[in-house]
Amino acid sequence: MTTKELLLELARKYHHEVTVEADFEPGVTPLLPAGAVLAEDDRIALVEAALELRINTGGASRRFESRFARYYGLRKAHLVNSGSSANLLAASALTSPLLEERRLEPGDEVVTVAAGFPTTVNPIVQNGLTPVFVDVELGTYNATAERVAEAIGPRTRAIMMAHALGNPFEVAEIAALAEERELFLVEDNCDAVGSTYQGRLTGTFGDYATVSFYPAHHLTMGEGGCVLTDNLALARIIESLRDWGRDCWCEPGEDNKCMKRFSYQMGELPHGYDHKYIFSHVGYNLKATDLQGALGLTQLEKLPDFVDARRRNWRRLREALDGLPGLLLPSATPGSDPSWFGFVLTVRPDAPFTRKELVDFLEARRIGTRRFFAGNLTRHPAYLDRPHRIAGDLTNSDTITESSFWIGVHPRLTVEMVDYMAGSIMEFVSRRH
Repeated sequence: MTTKELLLELARKYHHEVTVEADFEPGVTPLLPAGAVLAEDDRIALVEAALELRINTGGASRRFESRFARYYGLRKAHLVNSGSSANLLAASALTSPLLEERRLEPGDEVVTVAAGFPTTVNPIVQNGLTPVFVDVELGTYNATAERVAEAIGPRTRAIMMAHALGNPFEVAEIAALAEERELFLVEDNCDAVGSTYQGRLTGTFGDYATVSFYPAHHLTMGEGGCVLTDNLALARIIESLRDWGRDCWCEPGEDNKCMKRFSYQMGELPHGYDHKYIFSHVGYNLKATDLQGALGLTQLEKLPDFVDARRRNWRRLREALDGLPGLLLPSATPGSDPSWFGFVLTVRPDAPFTRKELVDFLEARRIGTRRFFAGNLTRHPAYLDRPHRIAGDLTNSDTITESSFWIGVHPRLTVEMVDYMAGSIMEFVSRRH
């Protein structure tokens, strides 16, 4: 047995020593709203990558990109260091000079939703673009194609929206609207890996799709994200922006693989300037490491089981709580099969209790809760003095701000845990009626 084999065997032994599943104790065991599922093969993948000192982007990262793109049936996936960076790259790519007359300019508008997470909106603002906020529907917590259509104005050039907590928005209709109006569509698919709309995976309808691999999400790399596209020209822009803005497509450490390294003349540089150091975008360094890629490969193999568990847990909560007074329960967008990220509850205006009272009760029972992200983003201090436009009213987004929260459905939650969560909610409501 080699030293490496011995170390990996010890890592397996260590995994079993530290992975002891304690019995579930209602009211004592914390039921977190989100959490990663990490197994022996995940630990071994990380240890092996560390032993080989694969500390930058390498073979595991590229294999993950290839397999993840294949999962979606798309041509390109680019691994990055976070889902937030994935959104930043997708929005920034729309301003690339390579898009010529389709390039977004400062002041151009991007339609998005008010009730969501800031990292869908921040890249719009950071690129000097103007977010146009639309309201969502209570129950699905998504905007409709009708709301988006009504928000489009003379300067609107793109749509950038997230599938809310894994529940798809009307993405086929919105993609058709984008094509008709010659708008770009960016699908923020960070919460919705494995969701389908009209039998097709979300993340495959837009010009770009983004994914997060933060521990709360469907797959984890600890940190990490991805930008996907079926358009090779758009993929090239993402790669350049991710990799310092350079024009060269050779991997770092590769010299003259294209056989044209000293044959270019670009900008005002002399002919033959080293292509590895020609920059065609004002870019970033947002690459991930091979440790993350190695973990992503083992996580990806478990995705079908993860999605099944999320659907099972959500469905069990929905069936148990059906008809409970005082609460608006979530519903899937018609035509969709969500890979749920969480289970949203909205306290109705006529309920004899408040959101805070219910949340306090659940938290006291160690049932973790989360707000529906930022609620109405336009009410936050970060956006009060930023240029934006509101299309229609944001009544439902305000309701979400005041009255909505969500609990977990992730694969670490067992049937017993889910039943305890449902039973606790039913007990609270019964005491108030």
